[in-house]
Amino acid sequence: MKEEILFGTYTKKSSQGIYQATLDTELQTLSKPKHVVSIENPTYLTTTPAKTLLTIAKEGSLGGISAYALQDEAYTLLDDALEDGPNPCYVAFDAPRQLIYTANYHLGTVAVYRLNADQTLTLCDKVTQTGNGPRPEQTSAHVHYTDLTPDGRLAVVDLGSDTVTLYDVSEDGKLTQHSIFETEAGFGPRHLAFAPDKKTAYLVGELSSQLAVLDYDQTSGTFKLRETVATIPADWTKHNGAAAIKLSKDGRFIYISNRGHDSLAVFEAQADKVVLTQLISSEGHFPRDFALDLTEKYLVLANQETDNAVLYSRDLETGMLTCLKNDIPLPEGVCVYFVA
Repeated sequence: MKEEILFGTYTKKSSQGIYQATLDTELQTLSKPKHVVSIENPTYLTTTPAKTLLTIAKEGSLGGISAYALQDEAYTLLDDALEDGPNPCYVAFDAPRQLIYTANYHLGTVAVYRLNADQTLTLCDKVTQTGNGPRPEQTSAHVHYTDLTPDGRLAVVDLGSDTVTLYDVSEDGKLTQHSIFETEAGFGPRHLAFAPDKKTAYLVGELSSQLAVLDYDQTSGTFKLRETVATIPADWTKHNGAAAIKLSKDGRFIYISNRGHDSLAVFEAQADKVVLTQLISSEGHFPRDFALDLTEKYLVLANQETDNAVLYSRDLETGMLTCLKNDIPLPEGVCVYFVA
């Protein structure tokens, strides 16, 4: 089987925008990524069921999102929503409501857009978070992630204020604050992922290099902390920032990238606890994002600072990873996305 991968990047050095590659699961090979969209800092991206590519975008002093058509790999620009200021860092799509959510780290804001029938973009709402934390990186709100809970609320992860805020979303894209979960001070939450049971959530702390396991109550729309575990060895004293978090479809295994320790941490969700089962090298420096392929037999990772992507094989029973190839050229890679 051949699977298409899109890579989002920074364009501070040599990258030209969005890159595309093909994973051949039979040959266990990943093609050399090719440049397909010229755009500034497409640091996160996703696609819709109708094959619209939604990506973070920058144009000079303007930041926001852009929408492209994916038909025949032409990547035709459909519309963009740009305004003065820094670009967001995360984008998510709400198919039932045809809404797009963005998180802006620098401004501490969440924006909601409508994806119209003609594939144009309309701003529906914008919310500004407030708060701070004890670490130097937490002088103000820094929203790093915003996406839906299993029951359709919007979860907003704020690294600056050590909070996860849930919002109710109306059909016209308006946000109403529902609840706030506070992490331990200095945890620095970055990304959130839900287990298939829809009752367990995993929150990665960038600043603390920890994984928090949360219980989610859909009735009340609230989180409760179950346990916290480290993503790096206890004797690691140099800088590290935990980054992306992904789960296997069965919810048994959790994967987290470590920037600094330069590794992937593999956890197994057991009956009463989460156990670290593997720490494998990222085969490069500053691993940002990664993704499991559609078969979940492979994992592809992007190292931002060493301009390389890495292909791993994955044991479906143990969740363990094995490096297959570590020298795939990818400039400034920060997002890995398999197109379904």
